Amino acid sequence: QVQVVESGGGSVQAGGSLRLSCAASAPRYCRYVMSWYRQAPGKEREFVSRIDRDGTTSYADSVKGRFTISQDNAKNTVALQMNSLKAEDTAMYYCKTDLLAVIAGCAAGNWGQGTQVTVSS
Repeated sequence: QVQVVESGGGSVQAGGSLRLSCAASAPRYCRYVMSWYRQAPGKEREFVSRIDRDGTTSYADSVKGRFTISQDNAKNTVALQMNSLKAEDTAMYYCKTDLLAVIAGCAAGNWGQGTQVTVSS
C-alpha cells in the first residue's frame, strides 16, 4: 500500500482557518483519487471531501462553503483549506487514497495516520 502522510493540523479558535496537506509517496505516473475524512471522539469516521482527477469536487453538507479541496496531480498531493472553523469541526482528519488504475509499480490505496484539528469556541 502507498504511504500517505498528512500535515497541517493544530488548534485554532472558532472562526479561524487551517490548511491540511496530504501526500502519497508514489511515482508521478501513479494515479490516485484522494479524499478527506474525519473522526470525532465517540463518533464514526465520516466523509468530508473528495476530488477526482478531472478536478470534480464533492463535500459533506456540513462543510460546504467553508472548506475547499485542491490537488496537484503531478505530485499526488491534496490540500484542504478550512475556513470559518466551528467547534464541531474538531476531529482527527484522515487522508484516503484510492488507486485509480492498476499500473505496474503503483501501490494500492491507503489511509494516512491522521492529523488532529481542535477548534475551541
